[in-house]
Amino acid sequence: MNIEELREYCLSLPATSEGLPFDETTLVFKVGNKMFALTDLEDPLFVNLKCDPEKAIELREKYASVQPGHHMHKKHWNTVLIDGSIDDTLLKKWIEDSYKLVIKGMTRKEREELARGDF
Repeated sequence: MNIEELREYCLSLPATSEGLPFDETTLVFKVGNKMFALTDLEDPLFVNLKCDPEKAIELREKYASVQPGHHMHKKHWNTVLIDGSIDDTLLKKWIEDSYKLVIKGMTRKEREELARGDF
């Protein structure tokens, strides 16, 4: 997966937007107003993804390219180095899992706003 494929997949998820809120190279993907993925436009290619805390540890132990979230709450975020060692199908599943976790963590009001497109 390259940066364009990563962008295309993230933006294919409903109610997703992208932006550069921190600097000119840190690309953030949000569902509504909540971040579910973050990457840098410069090499090396990686993506920070939200993850269930127990699963986060399991993935870090199983895959060398999965590390505690860089500049993120390490209990809830993983940094995945996109170096070809993780199959694109699995990476897409992890992106979708992150997206769903963020929605699950929203308040009822936020989910209703999301459904209406009021974000």
